[in-house]
Amino acid sequence: MTALPLVSRWRGEDLGQPIPHERHAVSVCLPRWSDNVGYEEGDQAVIGAMQCGYPRFFVHPDTLRLFAECERKVTRPGECAMVFPSERVARRCADFVSRETGATVRVAGCFDDRVYALAMPNSVRETAKMFWQHAGEIVPSRQAVSLLETVEDASRIHVGKPHEADGCETHPPRQAKRIIRERVAALQGCSVEDVYLFPSGMAAIFMAYRLFQRLRPEGRSVQFGFPYVDNLKVQQQLSRIRPAEKAVVFFPRGSASDIAEVALLAGSERLLGLFVELPGNPLLGSPDVSALSELSLRHDFPMLIDDTLSACVNLNTLPVADVVATSLTKYFSGGGNVLAGSLVLNRDRPYYERLKSLLAEEYEDIFYCEDAIVLERNSRDVTERIPQINRNAERLCEFLAEHPEVADVFYPARTDRVNYERHLRPGGGFGGLFSVVLRDAAAKTERFYDALQIAKGPNLGTNFTLCCPFTLLAHYRELEFVESCGISRYLVRVSVGLEDSSWQIERFAEALRA
Repeated sequence: MTALPLVSRWRGEDLGQPIPHERHAVSVCLPRWSDNVGYEEGDQAVIGAMQCGYPRFFVHPDTLRLFAECERKVTRPGECAMVFPSERVARRCADFVSRETGATVRVAGCFDDRVYALAMPNSVRETAKMFWQHAGEIVPSRQAVSLLETVEDASRIHVGKPHEADGCETHPPRQAKRIIRERVAALQGCSVEDVYLFPSGMAAIFMAYRLFQRLRPEGRSVQFGFPYVDNLKVQQQLSRIRPAEKAVVFFPRGSASDIAEVALLAGSERLLGLFVELPGNPLLGSPDVSALSELSLRHDFPMLIDDTLSACVNLNTLPVADVVATSLTKYFSGGGNVLAGSLVLNRDRPYYERLKSLLAEEYEDIFYCEDAIVLERNSRDVTERIPQINRNAERLCEFLAEHPEVADVFYPARTDRVNYERHLRPGGGFGGLFSVVLRDAAAKTERFYDALQIAKGPNLGTNFTLCCPFTLLAHYRELEFVESCGISRYLVRVSVGLEDSSWQIERFAEALRA
């Protein structure tokens, strides 16, 4: 099993430090409740201290340096640039920015066309950044570092020159990608030829959404159950239907009565497709995906399940879905130092041939070679790590559920358990993620969070325990709406790691005593 990293970044003086302590970490320490508020408010005392962040939200400093280098070559006065891993991705962003703002933008190849820059007016940068966040088709920091090493040779940084591959076609990266696909295929019970890799979990979701759009260009999607924030934003912001809220029919509770509503909806219009998480993030509920699957077959629409929280190990979701998407950044990796995602097709479902044919046109391998090598190494022991994480999380949830200061513990073993267990693999468990809300939460949560002596920052599924005030970070501008969906603004989300279970429980006991 992978050696457990020492991660103790929870103190005030750790603000802005990478989690874990390495250059390409994908989380950052936000140790106090007020730091998370400051981040959302754009407080420079917080932003200025951050050495990194989750790369879709907070562009890595090395990637920002790449932006600057390309900007120097391709922009005019009053313009900025954002860099993407291929011309097709850059043009997707260009179409989005032009559609949303009316601005005139340009796409230009940089670094011998190894990446492509979108040159645009400074005024529309935030719109482009929205695409970067939601679509997840990003340039990772390892690729940025590799490209920047060529800056000394100025002849390699210009527009439009053909290039040879930058090492990504050599044997080790190709082999690493093949091994990852074989590993995912073995876990999902499918052919390796039906596994596709992406630079993030959101890029996999976005690909599926684009495929569904091509099948039903005018159709509305259904989001069943309250999802991770960008799963919903893809369907709203990256749809061509306006206003964005009209593009998706959202059932935040994901209840049995909502399934009846979906049936009525599907009987009255041709749906683009249905998206559901099993279990959901952050309330860890488990909708009845078997009933939803039957509806999708009866009313002829494709269905995607995001199984990220089951880690490809705990649940068997592919038999009831046309497509399964997984953020490999999380439990599959465990290292907290690489972004990746997978999309898997179910060849026993009626949409298989159509989706396979569209993927042949749409898919391009933009998963960076060095990231593949890191992910392959990290994931070798995934089937060993997950059972220990399952056991640790169950013990910690049992402790918290019995504690007088705790109002609610949201965990698959305690929330919609029957629906979850219906898809449980032999030897599978309830996962490593849970959320907790305290009694008298408004008065006590900040003190509890500040006192909690575990790593604190965005991300989940790491080999070390990690927590964040999820609602604040994901929904700061829409807290009232989220609370109307049953999610407290004081919810703390916890991803349980491999540390000794007694150590984990004592950390929470001490914080509750505070």
